Amino acid sequence: MEKSLPVKRIHHIEFLVGNALQAAFFYRKALGFDQIAYLGPETGYPDCASYVLQQGRIRFVFSTPLHHEDPRNVFLLLHGDSVKDICFEVDDVEEIYQESIRRGAPSARKPFKMHDENGTIRKAAIRTYGDVIHSFVSLQEYDGPFLPGYRDELRKGIDVGFTRIDHVVANAEDRQMDRWCDYYKYVFGFHQFVSYDDKDISTEFTALRSKVMANDRRNIKFPINEPASGKRKSQIQEYIDFNYSAGVQHIALYTPDILTTVSNLRDNGVRFLNIPDTYYQTVWDRVGKIKEDRELIRKFNILVDRDENGYLLQIFTKPVQDRPTLFLEVIQRAGCESFGKGNFKALFESIELEQRNRGNL
Repeated sequence: MEKSLPVKRIHHIEFLVGNALQAAFFYRKALGFDQIAYLGPETGYPDCASYVLQQGRIRFVFSTPLHHEDPRNVFLLLHGDSVKDICFEVDDVEEIYQESIRRGAPSARKPFKMHDENGTIRKAAIRTYGDVIHSFVSLQEYDGPFLPGYRDELRKGIDVGFTRIDHVVANAEDRQMDRWCDYYKYVFGFHQFVSYDDKDISTEFTALRSKVMANDRRNIKFPINEPASGKRKSQIQEYIDFNYSAGVQHIALYTPDILTTVSNLRDNGVRFLNIPDTYYQTVWDRVGKIKEDRELIRKFNILVDRDENGYLLQIFTKPVQDRPTLFLEVIQRAGCESFGKGNFKALFESIELEQRNRGNL
């Protein structure tokens, strides 16, 4: 296997959206992010408006093209509001870009420089599944609020407790999961962290397969899903139908105190999947003792699982836009490194209920 590309961390995730101003408002008011920077006509970029939001070490960018001839409008037409770029911070953009191309990655943009009064950055990009790209950015010669062209524009949210991105999940077309796992293996040097087949992730009606790719430090983890055969349409196939290709299904945001975070999010109007009460009749026999209040976990519909290293708590929002595509996960880990295998059945039955309500099961 190839040596791992020296990507340090996820620097930011950029979304293309139909109205960046309103998207930024939602993530600030509902999810507690601070708006920290802005790029647009007022900063010398007449073709786009972009808002940078931050909470803990998480940075999201929401961008909207402002002219009908902008090619980014094709992305919006096909996919709706969706993740366009998962950007990695690196030390040497040129070296990593050339090495990734040598290993077979398709180019999205050759290395280039950007500068303003705060210094210079170097950036390049390669393509991955669907219309998603991975940018590489080097900030060693830059000391601005975000990237060149952005100005400080602080608008505080009320922090709900998110500290970092735990993982980013992709949905791929049928029989394409292994292709993209190989991509991260051979291009990035990631390893397979864990895998789940359709016996692990299935209900009476639907099934899917999933593998998790991770870098050596495990601070970047990418689960990749594909649909599996079942009596009805898989949730992964529903996503593909509405997204028109592979793409980012959900982003898991870590919190050290999920009960407080979820309580705040519910007060802010965030909608979560409903878990049947029958789940809690048996979960404690499987999971055992935890520190958190069991009644609050049940009240908030939080899922619980355990592996040999500890336990985790997790909950999933409903889609955060009108298409049933992108959603968010809230996750707290107490030693557990897995992804909630024991919760798969309850989770996917809840998702199937939402599919049925939409007429897509």
